[in-house]
Amino acid sequence: MKAVILAGGLGTRLREETEYRPKPMVEIGGKPILWHIMKFYSHYGIRDFIICAGYRGNDIKEYFLNYDAFNNDFTINLGGGSAIEFHGEHLESRWRVTIVDTGLETNTGGRVKQIERFIDEDDFLVTYGDGLADVNLPSLVRMHRTHGRVATVTTVQPTTRFGILEVADDGTVLSFREKPRGDDWVSAGFFVFNRRIFDYLQGDLILEQEPLQRLTKDGELMAYRHHGFWQPMDTYREFLLLQDLWNRGERPWKVWP
Repeated sequence: MKAVILAGGLGTRLREETEYRPKPMVEIGGKPILWHIMKFYSHYGIRDFIICAGYRGNDIKEYFLNYDAFNNDFTINLGGGSAIEFHGEHLESRWRVTIVDTGLETNTGGRVKQIERFIDEDDFLVTYGDGLADVNLPSLVRMHRTHGRVATVTTVQPTTRFGILEVADDGTVLSFREKPRGDDWVSAGFFVFNRRIFDYLQGDLILEQEPLQRLTKDGELMAYRHHGFWQPMDTYREFLLLQDLWNRGERPWKVWP
């Protein structure tokens, strides 16, 4: 299967880090968050990636064009007919990375539609280039293939940002819960799509609006409930949270050795 990663957004809520680089290239533990997502998929044998680039997409292209040189020892013959000999292999040598310029302001559904020509199997994976999780990927794919619908979305119950208090009429606090999990399920990305999804992506649409709403109406969208770790990186506060988890060695998404 191929994994499609949406990596073209402006990242305006993370302006402290994204003014000079795209959000998927913001580093956690010295590596772009995009790399962490790809390492996650690679651990489960998914090594064929399609990256939907947009804002500062050349930064992503340069990263992968220079990846071998920065992650291997090498010998280079300078001058006319110069050639490079790499010594050894890095752990990502089996990755196949296709980078597609899907436009600066294209919506998420439009970005997925633009990579249709690269999908040559019935099913493929799609996720955002700014969220980490420890989803059981084999279980997710198995569920998708069992139900036979067009789409499966991974859902989570996020914790609330604030503590919840139960207060009596006279002002007495009866109970306090620090940032409990909510009752609602929200999309965490980590989709599995059948290629019939492209029939729902006519035009530059926001994936999370009309396409998923139509899939829901047609009974073609199923939810995979994930009870483990999930953390998006939408804001600078969330970037600092992920960085702190990495520094403390608490890295639930790091399922690879």
